[in-house]
Amino acid sequence: MAAGITIYAPALILSVVLGWNTKVLVVIIGLLVILYTLIGGTQAVNVTQKQQMFIIFLGMMAAFIFIVRSLPENLTFLNALQLAGMNDKLDVLDFSFDLDNRYTFWSGITGGLFLSLSYFGTDQSQVQRYLSGKSLLESQRGLIMNGFLKIPMQFFILLIGVLVFIFFQYEKTPINFNPYVIEKVRETDKREDFNAMVTANEIIHLEKQKHLKQKDFFINHQLQSQYLQLEKKAEKNRKEAKKLIEKIEPKVEANDKDYVFIYFILNYLPQGLIGLLIAVILSAAMSSSASEINALSATTLVDIYKRYKSDLKEKHYVWAGKAFTLVWGVISIAFALVGNLFENLIQLINIIGSLFYGTILGIFLVAIFNKSIKENAIFIAAIISEIIVLIVFYSNWVSFLWLNVIGALMTVFNAFIIQQIIKNKV
Repeated sequence: MAAGITIYAPALILSVVLGWNTKVLVVIIGLLVILYTLIGGTQAVNVTQKQQMFIIFLGMMAAFIFIVRSLPENLTFLNALQLAGMNDKLDVLDFSFDLDNRYTFWSGITGGLFLSLSYFGTDQSQVQRYLSGKSLLESQRGLIMNGFLKIPMQFFILLIGVLVFIFFQYEKTPINFNPYVIEKVRETDKREDFNAMVTANEIIHLEKQKHLKQKDFFINHQLQSQYLQLEKKAEKNRKEAKKLIEKIEPKVEANDKDYVFIYFILNYLPQGLIGLLIAVILSAAMSSSASEINALSATTLVDIYKRYKSDLKEKHYVWAGKAFTLVWGVISIAFALVGNLFENLIQLINIIGSLFYGTILGIFLVAIFNKSIKENAIFIAAIISEIIVLIVFYSNWVSFLWLNVIGALMTVFNAFIIQQIIKNKV
């Protein structure tokens, strides 16, 4: 599923850039990923990921510098952050112990910890990189660097998102950042209603500008309060426009959160940077997709196929691995063709990970720390734990990050209990 999502996301973005059908782009991107994964295998995935990582960091730094330089001359960086704080874009730490709240300090430090332990320690897409190291020391360094690079990358992604938000406080903002959606709606009989919302959006924006351009805005609480009221009014107008879009064109992607950055790229960046940042988006997506497909292929080959075909030549297993790569690549494309981004891509990937990573981590914890628990017990425990996780998720009892904790602890606990039951019966 994760591989399918990471194919679907750049296809959506490129559909805006090129004006092509999303499904066609899904197939093209998917086939490209399959092709270089088939030809080069793990080595190709590892080599291309180094190059892709360089492109990603270069693109993010270029985007950061350009956005900062594109902000109004009289707007300092600290004032920009202050404006973001007014709009609750810097509410990083929430210490409330609310299990329903998706992102709190407690869900992040616990659920996020378990998620990271499982992702970096057990996910085959990551582990294959460590196993390809020339020595144990090199693999250990790779693991450490993988974790440390994640921190500045996430920081820059979030910071760039905040700065883009500030940028559009001063620049004319469309009522929906997906140009395809606007074009489709204006072809319907509801275009007058939609145009009225667009006009209202423009009027609100002009009113916000009057407040933001005041010299004493950042020290005048009355101006700030009036500006925030206008921002709430604008947000309400955008939500109404989204509802109208969904009513008119239910099949189009009305949720435009993942289109904001690409809109900024296409309309405000120089031509050279546009190419670089599109390359960044494609590199990030293709890197993840290739890793997932290669990992699925390797796991299928080693854990399943070789168990039943253990006496064949190495050449046979090489071709079998390529066949599994092709199969999983096609499955990923198929999933991407019927997928959507829900609220946003990052959140969707974290939700999918949280549904399974906790249980997987629990299996590894039992295998490492309690050798007395046998495979039958852990297998049954994993199934029971996964069912519990799915029930908790669909019942919406807690936010998704807590599922990692629940899955891991339930797997360990269930495995211990089931092993005792089996032992007593024997």
